[in-house]
Amino acid sequence: MNKLFTLQKKLIPDVLDVMANRYRILRAIEAMQPVGRRALTNHLGLTERMIRSEVTFLSKQGLLETASDGMRLTADGGRLVNALKDIMDDVSGFAEMEKQLRVILDISRVIIVPGDSDEDPWVKNEMGLAGVKVMEECIHPNSIIAVTGGTTMAAVAEMTRPLKKGIHPLFVSARGGLGERVENQANTICAKMAEKADGTHRLLHVPDPLSEESYQSLIEEPSIREVVDLIRRADIVIHGIGDAKTMASRRKTAPEIWEKIEREQAVAEAFGYYFDRAGRIVHKVKTIGLRLEDLYDSRTVLAVAGGKSKAAAIEAYFKRGPNSILVTDEAAAAEIIHHHDNLN
Repeated sequence: MNKLFTLQKKLIPDVLDVMANRYRILRAIEAMQPVGRRALTNHLGLTERMIRSEVTFLSKQGLLETASDGMRLTADGGRLVNALKDIMDDVSGFAEMEKQLRVILDISRVIIVPGDSDEDPWVKNEMGLAGVKVMEECIHPNSIIAVTGGTTMAAVAEMTRPLKKGIHPLFVSARGGLGERVENQANTICAKMAEKADGTHRLLHVPDPLSEESYQSLIEEPSIREVVDLIRRADIVIHGIGDAKTMASRRKTAPEIWEKIEREQAVAEAFGYYFDRAGRIVHKVKTIGLRLEDLYDSRTVLAVAGGKSKAAAIEAYFKRGPNSILVTDEAAAAEIIHHHDNLN
């Protein structure tokens, strides 16, 4: 089969491009069903004309059906999507890239989606969808899921959907608020995921960062202690990985800390820790919530981060970070592999 695809790639490469597009459309419908054409167009970043043409073709093939509330896959469509996954990973070269990243970052699993989320907003939706699928694999009826903030995590929330029957997890905010756009804050993302997954939620109403005095005062509050206890008991953690300077700006960092971050050449941030390229912690913010040291145990940790600009941050974080599952995009993966090859 792989030999056949290799020959097709050389002789009629357009066939594989068409196949990849139709697979993406079917996979998106499977995740979002029932879904309208406009929502599908926005999610995939394709033109309405292309979506209309492909939907018509796929309907004639008996792979999807349209009702008043939107499009759904037929049973044949669902079986085809499942059958194509491994094949499409091989054809795209992602299977090999995922294998390389697992070794480079020393983590258990990597999932790569096509594109560059720095350039195309729809790629973040694809990462969000992949993250949701991983969450669904790991979840159980009594799961507590801790989530952080950020634009990529907002995409995970956007793609969250009702879970298996009888599963109503508890979502908790893993971090305090940064005083930024409300849709990117952990509390908003936590509440949205709970609503879409038909679960419940508990929010962490504290600022991030905190002074020592504020920290000592807030940590004694019974309501805060209760949420922190839930966070520490979470069996699934879903988080982003930030660029150090971007995160310092979002936190409105004091000039002396800015100087330290620049002097120490920090490139990554996660859970209030700033890392240099070697993975060395160069600064830690005083916060209430999930800490890096809480992640080195048996819980499932899922990092979702992509874009060529995040490659250095992802690589730096995993020099120190725990064994995790990483969902990233093609651009970040290629940049990490390229950087690693240049070092060897």
